[in-house]
Amino acid sequence: MYERKGEKLLSWPRFARRMALSLGLTMAIVAVSLAAGALGYHVVAGLAWIDSLLNASMILAGMGPVDPMKDTASKLFASAYALFSGVVFLSAVAIVVSPVLHRIVHSFHVGEDKPKP
Repeated sequence: MYERKGEKLLSWPRFARRMALSLGLTMAIVAVSLAAGALGYHVVAGLAWIDSLLNASMILAGMGPVDPMKDTASKLFASAYALFSGVVFLSAVAIVVSPVLHRIVHSFHVGEDKPKP
């Protein structure tokens, strides 16, 4: 996926495409995670769809729950979803930042294999 040490730096249009792919993948992961959370809050906690979406959005964004969970099953789901959301957040940041960090580090190695006069 990324260029190797001996290859030249990726052009800006190709780098922009790589960033767009990373952002698209991140948005897809977040959308699936949000849908799973809303479904879980609706089925397990018995919340209305809009309240389920609100709770899932707030947990996924790291803000915290809106509605209190009343029974054990909904509390367990909310705990599991909060832990899952933390992993999704860290993964999303890694997916978005990886191309930028790779480009920076790769720029230090461009032309390194050429013999010096």
